[in-house]
Amino acid sequence: MKNSVSVPAARREGPPAVHMNIQSVKMREYLTYLRSVRGVSVETLRAYTQDLSRFGDYCVNHNIDPVTAEIGDVRGFIGEASFQGNAAVSINRALSSIRGFYRWLIRMNIRMDDPSAALRNLKIPHSLPVFLWENEMAEFAELPEEKKILWPPRDTALILIMYSAGLRVSEAASLSLGSLERDLSGARVIGKGNKERCVFFSEDARKALEDWILVRPLCIPAEHPTDRLFINRRGGPISTGGLRWIISRYAEQSGLHKNVHPHALRHTFATHLVNSGCDVRVVQELLGHVSLSTTQRYTHVDIEGLKRIYSEAHPHGSRDG
Repeated sequence: MKNSVSVPAARREGPPAVHMNIQSVKMREYLTYLRSVRGVSVETLRAYTQDLSRFGDYCVNHNIDPVTAEIGDVRGFIGEASFQGNAAVSINRALSSIRGFYRWLIRMNIRMDDPSAALRNLKIPHSLPVFLWENEMAEFAELPEEKKILWPPRDTALILIMYSAGLRVSEAASLSLGSLERDLSGARVIGKGNKERCVFFSEDARKALEDWILVRPLCIPAEHPTDRLFINRRGGPISTGGLRWIISRYAEQSGLHKNVHPHALRHTFATHLVNSGCDVRVVQELLGHVSLSTTQRYTHVDIEGLKRIYSEAHPHGSRDG
């Protein structure tokens, strides 16, 4: 694999940071509590901040004090979000953040009831996760070397490691040199709930990682060393937002009519294992899922794969009806 060390510096890598304006004092105190006492991850804190910022804006626009809001106020927020076209999964996450805020208010003896407790989550339509077929994944992994739009050594290793280990975006961003096995055959990652698990890299991923580790030290400022495996153009640790942006750039170049995002690589990893006959409980362990039901949706993908093969192979498979 022939890699180039030079990295263009003209364009910024990744989207700008999102800064939320939380006007409610109690909401700000709750977010401080989540960060300093609960010790939630940066991604979780970001999600809570975004959700409570939206709810806080709604309260301001409707002259409502979020601390004393009633069930009709929360229901109005959900209704407005739904009318604006927000996805059910996004609305449910916001409702979960709001519930957490009111549970904290009750715990702090600031109010006695939770106005969101009686509200049910919206039904989420069943849909199969986005994934790539084997040939599509192989082509996607070749894009960094083929297009040379960003940083081929890093991006090839990043794509192959995320796919071969089924990593979440936060897990990939937080990988460090110290977490890698000595022979680069795998790593230890910290997943949801601060649970550690071992993941494994394919031979292609290991070779790409070797190439990346050779050029990586040349791009890190001596005055700001970092142990993070994947770095940005300034030599600092890559953010989850920057990682998503990298994958989105290659998705734009891929020609695939699919919403390829970092989690789609994780879906692809799981789907390929299930399609190859891997026991679903083994897949559960490799993904770090707490519940088996979360992993079992990939068996539905397997059924869709069988339908696709049937449609392509059977002489009558492609006929209407």
